[in-house]
Amino acid sequence: MKQPASDMVIFHMGRAAYHRTRLLAISMAGIFFLGAIGCILGCIWMWSIYSHEFTLYLKWQDALVGLLGFIAFAMLKGDILIARFLYALHRGYRHGMFLVGKHSLEARDLSPLNLSSIFWMLNSEFWCFVAVLVGLVPAILVGWTLHITHPLLMVVATGAAILLSLAGVAVSVVAFSFILIGCVGAISFTKNLGAVQTYELSNRMMLRIDDFQLTIIYPGAQESLIELKLLDKEDRRVLLDLLHARWIDAQHVWNPRLGEEIEQALRESERSAVLV
Repeated sequence: MKQPASDMVIFHMGRAAYHRTRLLAISMAGIFFLGAIGCILGCIWMWSIYSHEFTLYLKWQDALVGLLGFIAFAMLKGDILIARFLYALHRGYRHGMFLVGKHSLEARDLSPLNLSSIFWMLNSEFWCFVAVLVGLVPAILVGWTLHITHPLLMVVATGAAILLSLAGVAVSVVAFSFILIGCVGAISFTKNLGAVQTYELSNRMMLRIDDFQLTIIYPGAQESLIELKLLDKEDRRVLLDLLHARWIDAQHVWNPRLGEEIEQALRESERSAVLV
């Protein structure tokens, strides 16, 4: 904790929490990078072992190359998001992750849960691309039905595969549109990942504390979920006392039960300190 000449009180991320979160992020980025390299090498190998003559149907090798290429793209995008988080983590550690003044507060969400959010976002995009490929499966079947030796059976099977392909294309288009929407949303997600959020201490703000997680809600601003366990125990106690004082000054308008939630958090913090 640091209090400069101004009325702003700065709370820094604990050293142990910083190094633990940083190591987790770097490990995750390394796994993504190695996975992307493996997928790229797989694409190159697969591309070299089959013919690329134009056909009216989709080859299963093309689908596999597309899947490997998309996984590599998603993992590299994950590395970009993790790099953004590591930058915000370093800034928060050096310049403070929580700043409390008389009329405003600033907060950075540097929780390791951000890494989980990155993983689940990429996981959703992966399954959307799988849905794209599932929609294209009938187009792959056309290449197999054309090799049926019985003429009548070949015509019937190929016709059925073509009809299924039309329905499958609709599924693929919808799934691919979700991927595009996710890519556009990732731009805003990247900008806000670990970024400083400023809130005015007014009756429009809502504060809640549950299991050492401070939730800040303000109309027109991004909601923040701050992991109080990232602070050192002493800084955590000082922050809770300071928020309690500001809450009393604001006449309890942020949350009528905030005082009880702060007291509960203080008791749990003291209990954990005794156990340690």
